[in-house]
Amino acid sequence: MKNLLDDNRPIFLQIKEQLEDSIIDGSIKPGERVPSTNEFAAFYNINPATAAKGINELVAEEILLKKRGVGMFVTENAKEILVEKRKKTFYENYMLPLISEAKKLEISADELLEMIKRGNEE
Repeated sequence: MKNLLDDNRPIFLQIKEQLEDSIIDGSIKPGERVPSTNEFAAFYNINPATAAKGINELVAEEILLKKRGVGMFVTENAKEILVEKRKKTFYENYMLPLISEAKKLEISADELLEMIKRGNEE
């Protein structure tokens, strides 16, 4: 877990994103238990309800599975769900504006691909 939270963003979202990042990068694996709301609350000195809000969103998205009295666990297909969600967000937030700007500048698809390849080599 990161030690610092950004005061400019909702805490529950930061907790949710930290868990998502840990699942995507493999530091938390399918079937593993994640920290509880009380553990997050104690670590960050926040209200347990705040931590619960981020965790409950992940339960609703089928990223985490709640086992009553035992804790929250990463589902078997959590990483795939998260990667697909992030790809969609990446496309909407980065690719669509990039394509739009390329059209304005009359950059062809081939030129754009060449720019991407060149940037990937650097």
